[in-house]
Amino acid sequence: MGTWGTAINSNDTSSDIYADFFDLYNEGEKPDVIAEKLIRDNKELIENPDESNNFWFTLALALWETKSLDQETFNRVKEIIQTEKDLQVWRELDADENEIRKRKDVLEKFLVKISSEKDKPKARKKKKIEEPIFEKGTCLTFRLPDGNYGGAVVLETDKRTGFGYNLIVTTRINKSERPTIKDFENAKVLVANFGNWENQPKVTWYLPDRFKKEYSELFETVGKIEIDRNYTPNGSEIRASFSGGWQHIIDPVTAQLEYEKVNGENKSIPLTELTGKKKWWKF
Repeated sequence: MGTWGTAINSNDTSSDIYADFFDLYNEGEKPDVIAEKLIRDNKELIENPDESNNFWFTLALALWETKSLDQETFNRVKEIIQTEKDLQVWRELDADENEIRKRKDVLEKFLVKISSEKDKPKARKKKKIEEPIFEKGTCLTFRLPDGNYGGAVVLETDKRTGFGYNLIVTTRINKSERPTIKDFENAKVLVANFGNWENQPKVTWYLPDRFKKEYSELFETVGKIEIDRNYTPNGSEIRASFSGGWQHIIDPVTAQLEYEKVNGENKSIPLTELTGKKKWWKF
């Protein structure tokens, strides 16, 4: 389970289900029909005890936002929260008690929220053609909480789907001075195994719609490197999640490096495995 926070949508499962729901909703599909499709198409996810709760929380949230939350889904979520089943999952995945307390508070507030009907359903968005923010090969730097510089690389620019995704990999760059192109060429991929992550490289497709308003000040471009590989959203070339929250490029760096101070670095992948023509590194 890829989790980066205690909020309802701060995990890969929730991000994916929420995006799938509103993709169909914005195309004009009825919420109850969407819910049936998501349940039918995600049986394996629902049967996974580490992921099932996040599926139901996200489905309930999406249905509530569209004024379509049915009693059965509400009761299922209510039972999960009141019996603290989700907190037990977090304990089994070795979350610390501070995080569990935060998660409990989030869930209790979430239950209160969906217990009252929303005033108006979320408006459907007319699909528009989005342009990607960055060109392929762009090297990005950002400040870490301790003042050091981190780095990420744009592996792909999506101009086929109309969503304008950028595929971005977070690196292990952690320097007191602004990194150079040479630093990026020699960089390693950030592989996350802190918290609930299980040796997963931080490679994600990012949507452009919130970048300029919320995240543009966090990043600077350093230059460009050559990318000899091609990637497609939902393709089989690489295992990647989807997100609109560009802070997820930055947040895992400090958490992973702090984790490694005690546990050491388990995986090491050169960035060239993703940028060159070699076969993608296998886990």
